Amino acid sequence: MVLKDRLKETYARSVFPWILDRMLGGAEIDELRRESLRPARGRTLEVGFGTGLNLSCFPLAVTELTIIDSELMLEPIVTRRIAAAQVPVKRLQVDAQAGLPFPEDSFDCVVTTFTLCSIDRLDAALAEIRRVLRPGAPYLFLEHGRSDHPGTAGWQDRLNPLQRIVGAGCNLNRRIDRLIAEAGLQIDQLDRLRLPRAPRLIGELYRGCARKCDQTVTWKQNE
Repeated sequence: MVLKDRLKETYARSVFPWILDRMLGGAEIDELRRESLRPARGRTLEVGFGTGLNLSCFPLAVTELTIIDSELMLEPIVTRRIAAAQVPVKRLQVDAQAGLPFPEDSFDCVVTTFTLCSIDRLDAALAEIRRVLRPGAPYLFLEHGRSDHPGTAGWQDRLNPLQRIVGAGCNLNRRIDRLIAEAGLQIDQLDRLRLPRAPRLIGELYRGCARKCDQTVTWKQNE
């Protein structure tokens, strides 16, 4: 069991980050990132920065960028990307679901991209995002998740246990819009897109902008 756990940890920290960086890089996905991050401004927090693929996509309206992740991945590559960023960057190793070390209402914008799929206690992480986001400020998201197509969603459910192993904790079937709304974040804009050249099972995207509500809500849309 100890050897199995060590192999799993090695894969998650040393192998999967390379796969992730390859899969989620490239000009087409960069354009999706830029479009998603275009409204970012002021003091901005990115939760789950991964290998730093967003760093070249933030607009100059961002005056201070804090990037956090629970893991440190591809250190030489991430260090170079931080050095090349056009906005000031502060990096912290923090697990959002365990609590963010920032006061309430302290950020002008919060961002997640391809992050919500792999956080175990997602409700806790989204509650922290809501807490540190100032009233009226945008939470920008670009995430993959559950398909609206019943057949595809069924296969996502069937394959999710395998995906969690291969994808180092990634879930195929999370209903991103519902989870955001139930965390007390009001979705002002939502686009449903497809990840370029990706199978529908993993390529169903949720892109949008949400803001802090006064209270959490119960999702009422039919599954």
